[in-house]
Amino acid sequence: MTFTPVSKIEPALRNALPRAAFRELSAAYLEEPRGRYHGAGGLVLAPTDVGEVSRAMRLAAEARVAVVPYGGGTGLVGGQVAEHGAPLILSLERMTAIREVLPGENAMIVEAGAILADVQAAAQEAGRLFPLSLASEGSARIGGLLATNAGGINTLRYGNARDQVLGLEAVLPDGTVWNGLTRLRKNNMGYDLRHLLIGAEGTLGIITAAALKLQPRPAAEGAAFFVVPSPQAALDLLSVAQARVGGGVQAFELIGRMGLDFLSETMPEVRQPFGEKPDWMVLVDLGLPAGQEADAALEAIFAEALEAALVSDGVIAQSEGQRAEFWALRESIPEANRRIGSVSSHDISVPLGAIPDFILRGGEAVAAIGEFRINCFGHVGDGNLHYNVFPMPGRNRADHENERPAIKRAVHDLVHEMGGSVSAEHGIGRLKVEDLERYGDPGKLAAMRAIKTALDPGGIMNPGAVLRAI
Repeated sequence: MTFTPVSKIEPALRNALPRAAFRELSAAYLEEPRGRYHGAGGLVLAPTDVGEVSRAMRLAAEARVAVVPYGGGTGLVGGQVAEHGAPLILSLERMTAIREVLPGENAMIVEAGAILADVQAAAQEAGRLFPLSLASEGSARIGGLLATNAGGINTLRYGNARDQVLGLEAVLPDGTVWNGLTRLRKNNMGYDLRHLLIGAEGTLGIITAAALKLQPRPAAEGAAFFVVPSPQAALDLLSVAQARVGGGVQAFELIGRMGLDFLSETMPEVRQPFGEKPDWMVLVDLGLPAGQEADAALEAIFAEALEAALVSDGVIAQSEGQRAEFWALRESIPEANRRIGSVSSHDISVPLGAIPDFILRGGEAVAAIGEFRINCFGHVGDGNLHYNVFPMPGRNRADHENERPAIKRAVHDLVHEMGGSVSAEHGIGRLKVEDLERYGDPGKLAAMRAIKTALDPGGIMNPGAVLRAI
């Protein structure tokens, strides 16, 4: 599909918008964190309000200029980078206001460019919790997180990004402003455009603000590492923990021996909890109401699990500082992976009961292709695993470029066979368009294409992301 270069409407954009809205086209707008996608050019526009976004979108729609929405640039599937053409790169970086915090309603209204960490801090200042939490929270912006329906460590208790949203303000592809910033918990006034735009990765419109849900802050929090003999034992341990504290289990992370070995190899300064690295361990994080003690709950969970032979060792954080150390280890694993250099990385999910079988069969499928190291870890409490394949010591990813497609296909075929998803929390972007076509339900794909055509007949919104350009 051919689009009009943004240079054709640049004079009109400069007449319609203030000089401060225009940004230099730096490398930050043309690359994504894994270096797989590189933009060819474009014009960067950073509006300050929804009216400016609307004016820019109307001009782009009339001239059929491609528009690539840009948040914090932290996405891992290339959704924020157009490799071809000269698009309008519409950055939300100047729309950062936290418009209103309403602790009595457990709600807040923020603009799409607000950084997640700042939103969390504003909620905390009001005595509330905004529970969306992930490694890039210091740079990821709310608009991008909603556009990709981000997950993170607290999905087990609070759900994905879409579960934290009451209403949206957005600009549709023709420049129309949808004023949907409702704070209502119950609202059945027709189609729910909110959930259509969340997860659409900027292909149906641009989210400019959101009404977000807040939660009460837990009165007591605690964390522990427990050594488990197997992934099945980890799932059984999760059942024990949930039976004792119900929704008090905030996060439940599976960590394998390979991840600990990678930390020793690349980041030896990261303190590890056990002298002898276990084959498997879990990080359990609790958040409990007043009247309950997190340490006591963790001790009771360990005692019951020990009697059932589900755990063999454990360490409970003795302070908030030590709890932070535990999480620092978990959040360091992706960086260790990056330093090793994966041959093929997979963000997948399977039904909880299928996790042990997937890990076993996944290892067999990769071994049938060649000799590799596998680091399998992640949010086992919600079925989301980061299943990454690495070269053996002394080799690097370049040595296995020819095998990478076969590895990806083998892993994804197995995920699909087991009723899972090949995109659990990172989205489709440009990286997984073919995967969506291969594994997606035909009826759903037809509906998606019909919606895209109806809302964006010119195909200008983030072309090439999620669906092939129409």
